[in-house]
Amino acid sequence: MDSQPNNLYDTASQPDTGHDDAYRFLEFNTQGEEDFDYPEFQELSQPNAIRSSPSSSVWPTPSDSISVDATAAVDHHSDNNASPVSETSAKGGGGRGNNNHNNHLNNHNNDNNNQASAVDALAAGMSGLNFEDTGDDEGYEYAKGDFMEHACRYCGVQNPACVVRCNVPSCRKWFCNSRGNTSGSHIVNHLVRAKHKEVCLHKDSPLGETILECYNCGCRNVFLLGFISAKTESVVVLLCREPCLNVNALKDMNWDLSQWCPLIDDRCFLQWLVKVPSETEQLRARQISAQQINKVEELWKTNPDASLEDLEKPGVDDEPQPVVLKYEDAYQYQNVFAPLIKLEADYDKMMKESQSKDNLTIRWDIGLNKKRVAYFVFPKEDNELRLVPGDELRLRYSGDAAHPAWQSVGHVIKLTAQEEVALELRVSQGVPCDVNHGFSVDFVWKSTSFDRMQGAMKTFAVDETSVSGYIYHHLLGHEVEVQMVRNALPRRFGAPGLPELNASQVFAVKSVLQRPISLIQGPPGTGKTVTSAAIVYHMAKQGQGQVLVCAPSNVAVDQLAEKISATGLKVVRLCAKSREAVSSPVEHLTLHYQVRHLDTSEKSELHKLQQLKDEQGELSSSDEKKYKALKRATEREISQSADVICCTCVGAGDPRLANFRFRQVLIDESTQSTEPECLIPLVILVGDHCQLGPVIMCKKAARAGLAQSLFERLVLLGVKPIRLQVQYRMHPCLSEFPSNNFYEGTLQNGVTINERQSTGIDFPWPVPNRPMFFYVQMGQEEISASGTSYLNRTEAANVEKNSDYFFKKWCSSKSDRCYNTI
Repeated sequence: MDSQPNNLYDTASQPDTGHDDAYRFLEFNTQGEEDFDYPEFQELSQPNAIRSSPSSSVWPTPSDSISVDATAAVDHHSDNNASPVSETSAKGGGGRGNNNHNNHLNNHNNDNNNQASAVDALAAGMSGLNFEDTGDDEGYEYAKGDFMEHACRYCGVQNPACVVRCNVPSCRKWFCNSRGNTSGSHIVNHLVRAKHKEVCLHKDSPLGETILECYNCGCRNVFLLGFISAKTESVVVLLCREPCLNVNALKDMNWDLSQWCPLIDDRCFLQWLVKVPSETEQLRARQISAQQINKVEELWKTNPDASLEDLEKPGVDDEPQPVVLKYEDAYQYQNVFAPLIKLEADYDKMMKESQSKDNLTIRWDIGLNKKRVAYFVFPKEDNELRLVPGDELRLRYSGDAAHPAWQSVGHVIKLTAQEEVALELRVSQGVPCDVNHGFSVDFVWKSTSFDRMQGAMKTFAVDETSVSGYIYHHLLGHEVEVQMVRNALPRRFGAPGLPELNASQVFAVKSVLQRPISLIQGPPGTGKTVTSAAIVYHMAKQGQGQVLVCAPSNVAVDQLAEKISATGLKVVRLCAKSREAVSSPVEHLTLHYQVRHLDTSEKSELHKLQQLKDEQGELSSSDEKKYKALKRATEREISQSADVICCTCVGAGDPRLANFRFRQVLIDESTQSTEPECLIPLVILVGDHCQLGPVIMCKKAARAGLAQSLFERLVLLGVKPIRLQVQYRMHPCLSEFPSNNFYEGTLQNGVTINERQSTGIDFPWPVPNRPMFFYVQMGQEEISASGTSYLNRTEAANVEKNSDYFFKKWCSSKSDRCYNTI
């Protein structure tokens, strides 16, 4: 075999994953076996069809085949009683598959003749037997029968040619390629909902026990995999969409990469790969709804061995008590929201702790604070979880002959442009920094945010002084008489350092200063941040104490802190300790920065201890105790002297603010916060319930109402929001649609058409004074790597091409305005 000439794959770069059962090339017999006689094989015009030679009615000769053991394949396929098989692919002329498997094929062929006579004799003996007609079996239910191990876990179909195994080690369940009562096949439904990506075919299927993976890189994400015809048209090659379709080495392999087609089409596997069960099989199968699929998938996350019958057990699928508009008292309020927060916390913990990664390569460095920093690439997953600065991770090394087992916890300080994660370790002693390979990373789940929500609800329920009586009854939806706050209104409602306010912004500021609780609705581009900063400025000048400013995200808090600081107020930006090493545009406003740079003689001792800690990495126990006491005192002093304290909603529960009382609170982007999250700071809510709402990961909690913001519930209760009505962002033609469809036509334009037009640019807009551009593309729609959305690569390429052209022309003609306009 080694001497076989002209092996097509001698030049291919092909890593060996070490899996004998992983077949990268699939070889198909296009003749003979009627059970698997797919019409796709014969229609060359179909894009997903395997291409056979139209001029030849025989199987390709060994010299034409790319498979090293092609002779065995031909002999085997010549037997009409044999199913098509998958052959292992070649690697440098030596073959990458399992040689035992190939030998088995040859032995099997020799046995066929001996077995034929025995089969004929058995058939002759059975021909004389009479069988009693038992009638039809319409009463048979797949749901109640005893299934084979490979039966579809949804519907019970167990035809080996129709089922696929989820190959994730913690799952290993089988599913069929039928749609049933859903929009996609059962296997695709499972992969999407379970966020699994790898599959294996059944050993008795036409292609044998084949793990689907990319020939070039070994990628097993079936949502990325597709096929192309190889040099011999009886063989297809599996390649992933990214990045292997663009690998230069593969472009020289005489493959037409433009003919690449995905393995999943219309949310089903291609039928030549996995058959669709016949109508009879589907009629006999268990009828399962999309709702039942969702529920059993949720159940499998906590009980992998559960069945559909378990859904009928009491307490298994109980829905939590839903959120309502009105509550009798704070105890009922707590009894509704507490279980929902618990559900979300449990789901968040499960998601994060399941994201362990092994075999990572580490690049070591030392930070400016002398702490050890580990850089590594964290493989991206197409799911809800995303790494962000401040996340805590555990870095592990299992040990070797020269190093003991080691682990340390750190927090993410940045994500580099090269997609590396920078993890700053808490402890620098004992780090195996001379080792770079074989590390593992685990998420460290923190319950802090959920604990603070639960604590806020408990305080709201038992502490009568937590909020005023008016706000208490308002939040519970009780009928209360409208109250006004008697304040001396300013003569000018704008604020220094901010743009002049328009009429609707002035009205908003004036109204907020006279109400105990207010909602400000800010459509896109209407100046929510400027209006919020003006409100905070006038609140701080009223002499009623410090103002607390919050938002659900750190980015929103930073933007607001920057605007408020521009008015001349003294602002302190309170960050979580895990984010103190993360760079920020308002770093000079952060509490930890101000503590470090407070230049007074009384703080000289704190500075000396801080410098010693930076240089040595740690202090003696007595010095550490002194350092912490001095630092706490300094933090409190700086915080008490501030006009405004800015933090996230969850950050409002920070122990450093435990003894602070705020009479005035503003929450920006409040419609993106859950109600318990808003309860931590609580009470001017700025947002827009017509835009994005809170992100809730647990579907059960979302269905029960946790995805509804406090802002939205108050609107439903009849609290009329103050709407900002002038937008400064969009071309007037673009603002027309949201104004009419979401804001009752009240949205006005603070910019003219001329201010949003570009002159001297040769760009093919259909209508020069309209910014909407429709460009029809005929590219093939493909499923995304996550399985949850779609993509069109032809369309994306043209959008990129047109956008690049437009931006280059625009920036070259108006470079001074390019950044601000875009």
